[in-house]
Amino acid sequence: MDSKKLAAEFIGTFWLVLGGCGSAVLAAAFPELGIGFVGVALAFGLTVLTMAFAIGHISGCHLNPAVTIGLWAGGRFKATEILPYIVSQVLGGIAGAGVLYLIASGQVGFDVSAGFASNGYSDHSPGGFSLTSGFVTEVVMTFMFLMIILGSTDERAPKGFAPIAIGLGLTLIHLISIPVTNTSVNPARSTGPALFVGGWAVSQLWLFWVAPIIGAVLAGFVYNFIAGKSK
Repeated sequence: MDSKKLAAEFIGTFWLVLGGCGSAVLAAAFPELGIGFVGVALAFGLTVLTMAFAIGHISGCHLNPAVTIGLWAGGRFKATEILPYIVSQVLGGIAGAGVLYLIASGQVGFDVSAGFASNGYSDHSPGGFSLTSGFVTEVVMTFMFLMIILGSTDERAPKGFAPIAIGLGLTLIHLISIPVTNTSVNPARSTGPALFVGGWAVSQLWLFWVAPIIGAVLAGFVYNFIAGKSK
């Protein structure tokens, strides 16, 4: 396994969590000048867009265990590389959350139990949405994310535009689903903040592994069915 690819995945996922969750924790509700849901959604999209250009040519810029598994299901990734990629992504997500914690805890009155951009359902859904709503949302949003990734990186697609499509796709996904689950579609993104919050965030973390992986695997098979594998 190429250590350069794993390092790239670590750095990329670190940036996704620090940039995306950082915007939610530090800037979303900043007095009078908060960026709100739209700003947070754009921040997540920008982390992926910038890293896709920066490390896409090194590791493929997955930054997400569900993406790695979905690309495998779509015949685009080797099974032997799945576990090392996922480990690097999760460690990067934890590191990103760790740096964010160091920054955020420097503010008077900071309380990590307030959520720390963790994903949740029922009482811990931003909009009070149920477990079923959260599960369906995460499956469908991850499914569509992988459809965008597989389609825009297909050899037959226009060259050079995939990072833009993928980044804007993730932005749209957040615009839809932040009120439901705080938007995961990425187990590594969910794991980092949850470990710092503990308690409910860890107990609900299972959904943000299971649902995105289901959605990603379905997309891998469906994309190949409707488009055929690239030659």
